[in-house]
Amino acid sequence: MAQDPASLIDQGSLSAIFEGTNTVTEPVFQCVQVKPIAGQQGGPERFRVVFSDISNFVQSMLATQVNYHVHEGRLRKGVLVRLKSFQTNVVKNKKIIIVLDLEVLEHLGESEKIGNPQALDPKTDDVQPQSTTIQTGGFYGTNAQVPQQQTIPQRSATNHSSTSHANIYPIEALSPYAHKWTIKARCTNKSDIKTWHNKNGEGKLFSVNLLDESGEIRGTGFNDQCDALYEVFQEGGVYYITSPCRVQMAKKQFTNLNNDYELTFERDTMVEKAEEQNGVPQVRFNFTSIGDLQSVEKDTTIDTIGVLKEVGETSQIVSKTTSKPYDKRELTLVDNSNFSVRLTIWGNSATTFDVTPESVIAFKGVKVSDFGGRSLSLLSSGSMTVDPDINEAHKLKGWYDAQGRTDTFSSYANAGASMGAAGGRMDPVKTCQQVKDENLGMSEATDYFTIRATIIYIKQDTFAYPACLSADCNKKVIQDNDGQWRCEKCDRSHPKPEYRYIMSVNASDHTGQLWLNCFDDVGRQVMGMSADQLMEMKETDDKAAGDVFQDASCKAWLFKCRAKMDSFQDQQRVRYQVSAASALNYSAECTKLAELIKRYSMA
Repeated sequence: MAQDPASLIDQGSLSAIFEGTNTVTEPVFQCVQVKPIAGQQGGPERFRVVFSDISNFVQSMLATQVNYHVHEGRLRKGVLVRLKSFQTNVVKNKKIIIVLDLEVLEHLGESEKIGNPQALDPKTDDVQPQSTTIQTGGFYGTNAQVPQQQTIPQRSATNHSSTSHANIYPIEALSPYAHKWTIKARCTNKSDIKTWHNKNGEGKLFSVNLLDESGEIRGTGFNDQCDALYEVFQEGGVYYITSPCRVQMAKKQFTNLNNDYELTFERDTMVEKAEEQNGVPQVRFNFTSIGDLQSVEKDTTIDTIGVLKEVGETSQIVSKTTSKPYDKRELTLVDNSNFSVRLTIWGNSATTFDVTPESVIAFKGVKVSDFGGRSLSLLSSGSMTVDPDINEAHKLKGWYDAQGRTDTFSSYANAGASMGAAGGRMDPVKTCQQVKDENLGMSEATDYFTIRATIIYIKQDTFAYPACLSADCNKKVIQDNDGQWRCEKCDRSHPKPEYRYIMSVNASDHTGQLWLNCFDDVGRQVMGMSADQLMEMKETDDKAAGDVFQDASCKAWLFKCRAKMDSFQDQQRVRYQVSAASALNYSAECTKLAELIKRYSMA
């Protein structure tokens, strides 16, 4: 005989939960409504669910990690649900439940609404006033006015906090309007201390990624808080963090976490290591396989896992914007999709990397690039875990030991290529003569290559042009009769232009020479100053400007180029344009030559 669904529902338990008298550990309710919540553009997807215990019904919000029940069609109107972990709150004088974990009782099927449940209204006399809210993106509408809100005792079926931290908030419930809260979270990543110097002064900061059952959030400490808290936080540790602590909109350019908000530690923020280190999840991954990277959009931040196939040597590049050197190392990863991908790690992670090839590494927070088809770069806010104790790692290890070690892999990069000057596209290294003999640029498609060459001459008559000062314009401007500089594209005039390089240089190696076109970023590297500075020098002291051109000659560079057919005065010619350049690293070049000699010896 079929079981009656109504007999399984814990009737009256909703009221008991909010009054703090509930004795049912994992209550069963009926889902009577599921709707998406309209949130901020680009923010995490949210769902509002209405649960009924036959006597009452209450609005609920799903934590993002349980959204898959809706996506897969399991959580729908009429089904019975067992709440395994949850938090309660009152927002705009309405009681809500934040669902952290649930189980859909699929074997019972769907039923029409059971009984005639009534809305569960809060008894305001029994509630202590406190300003708090949850990150809902308009859970009860999008009224811009900040409401007067209240809180009530919170509860989670899996929460075993100490009595001194009984009122634990889920990270998902934090917002700029929340006060007097404590979160219990694991530190999954801690950055190095970074310093800055600008016209407004100088300072330092560090950041941590914090994780609990409901989600993740980034926390940052500046100056005094950096000194006080940097040694307190250790990766992998679990901590209680108690307000006052500023909650503000997240700066997405500095974080890869799926949260609209971030924390800034203040002078009185309390950070205490939890005695109980269990009960809080480890790093949460959302893996994309290497074979699926071709369908991932450029600049997307993802997590991935693979077997470490190759480890490159540490090298250095110079930032085009800050002129500071950065260490990097190239890793090659493979997985059971039979694809390989090149992944770049930076800074201290690159110089201290000491992982044995054929280890399994899980990466969180890597950026997808379209150089060479697809490549990956570990962000400063990302992390890597070697041989993690998770199912995906065990499966990869088993596959690699069984067959992967002898498999061949499809690569996103060109075979036999050498890393370019700026560490992006994998382009083959050519000599000047090879570029001509192979007719690079003569076809309809653009050809890419890298050459090691020495600048022997720079044209000085037209090395720069006057450009528009508007952001992201850079179009040429023309001086009008009023002495203003007019941009036709922006339809604006400026009191002066910004000169930008458009140089033509003759570069030579032992096989021949090529004329290369260089734009502003490369021109700054080659000349060691901006085009504005050089133009001013040329107008005031032509001899000094000539010396600058002389000093820039006879220097060896690694030029990353593209070759494409161009039309000039009704004639077809191949145009070689430099997209990036770096000074020749003689140590790295010697290492490559030694490796080449070793191969000849082995042959």
